[in-house]
Amino acid sequence: MTRQVIPTNTSTASSFARVSLLIYLLLIVYASWYPFAGWRDIGLTAFAYLTAPLPHYWTVFDVWTNVAGYLPLGMLMVLSLPRWRRWSPYWAVLLATLAGILISGTMEAVQTFLPTRVASNLDLMTNSAGALLGAVLGAILRPRFGPDSRLLQLREHWFNREASQGMVVVALWPLAQIYPLSHLFGFGQFTSMLSTWLSDLLEEPVDLQAWFTNDVRFTAAQYWLTETIITACGLTGAALTFLILLRQHAPKLPLTLLLVFVALMTKALATALLFAPDNAFVWLTPGSFGGLLIGALMLSGLAYAPQLAQRRLAALTLIMALLLVNIMPDNPYYTETLQTWTQGKFLNFNGVAQFLALLWPFCTLWFLFHPMHKRRRQQPPRDSR
Repeated sequence: MTRQVIPTNTSTASSFARVSLLIYLLLIVYASWYPFAGWRDIGLTAFAYLTAPLPHYWTVFDVWTNVAGYLPLGMLMVLSLPRWRRWSPYWAVLLATLAGILISGTMEAVQTFLPTRVASNLDLMTNSAGALLGAVLGAILRPRFGPDSRLLQLREHWFNREASQGMVVVALWPLAQIYPLSHLFGFGQFTSMLSTWLSDLLEEPVDLQAWFTNDVRFTAAQYWLTETIITACGLTGAALTFLILLRQHAPKLPLTLLLVFVALMTKALATALLFAPDNAFVWLTPGSFGGLLIGALMLSGLAYAPQLAQRRLAALTLIMALLLVNIMPDNPYYTETLQTWTQGKFLNFNGVAQFLALLWPFCTLWFLFHPMHKRRRQQPPRDSR
């Protein structure tokens, strides 16, 4: 009986890169067309901006944000291309750059019909430059993600086979902390946004949260208890989602603590930048602190539970947090804090952050309920004869 050696498929690309590219494309669309309101026709064609004079007023901030915004797009496109042996890195860079130009040109063309946006040929040039730089960076980094790279070997040693899509979801969790939320880890709050859209559509005030609470006046203790539950469920759901990606011999505790630390530090840094340095930890209320403690206690008992139980409990806790954050009214302190938030030049960035905070729990639940892991468990082992 001889062992069959299965050659590495060089025509497939990284699943992590493909999923990251898809999500990043959605973020670019949301950032470019946010807030998706007030569409109008000003009598210009969609691509009239191409022949318009360069804008007289521009800032260095606008230039480097446009370049930085499309740099990950070009890099992910190169990393998502099939790993053909005869695939030239020059063609990969050219293809990714052309795709970035096409995407940016489309985004700018649609902005012609948005009142809060201005289609700009300068934005197209800076976005294209960002895509080119990202493509070059992707071509440089691509060999480091090959089958013989140390990074891939470490990934295979610590993470299981289904971790590619899950790693994208987990990596987005710290980034989702950037947008100011009513409750710590209270992602997926769509009722307030939907209420605003319905109010504009029906031309009368609509409050979906009031339908669930029947205009009940909540006390400070009830707000505190709600925030505790949401924080604990959000932390537990995210951490368990990360744990089901790890193999048994992986350093689970250090990696999980590192993930939570990065998420909380991202929250603190974003709060300091968006509001004031003195408010960096204003989100660490008694309710959120209690939720962090309860979540840590729950995780201490579930860290080494069977992966199927971890998957089900992760989905359950995320659903509980999602229901509570959409049923309970916003914390009055949170509403008052948002009134002091001046978005200014960060309008595009804040739109992406809001979209990510809204989308994250649904992407995670999709991963948790995806039948991919069931199929892999049911597959019989390969016959080595």
